[in-house]
Amino acid sequence: MEEKLTREEVLHVAELAKIKISEEEVEKYQIELKKLLNDVEKINEVKGYDEEILIAPWTHPTELRKDEAGVMLQPKEVLENAPRHAGNYIEVPVVIGESEGA
Repeated sequence: MEEKLTREEVLHVAELAKIKISEEEVEKYQIELKKLLNDVEKINEVKGYDEEILIAPWTHPTELRKDEAGVMLQPKEVLENAPRHAGNYIEVPVVIGESEGA
C-alpha cells in the first residue's frame, strides 16, 4: 500500500475544494490525505457490512401527526417576544461574512 498520494492528486483535490495550497502543504497533504483514505478504506473490511442494515434501525412505521389549522399570531404579539425588531421585522445577528475566512 502506498504511503502517500502523488503531487498531482493533492493539487486536484485542492482544485476541487477551491483552495490554494503552498508547496509545503502539498507535501504535508500527500501523507495526511493518504492516511485519511486508508482509514476510510477500512470500512470495506468490516465483516457483515450490508447496506440493508443501514436503511433504518427500527421496523415500526413512522406515525405523522395530522396537519391542522391553528390560531395565527398577530405581528404585534410576535414582536413582544423579540429582543430587537424594526417595523414588523425581527432583527437577528449577522452570521454570514463575520469570520476571517469568509
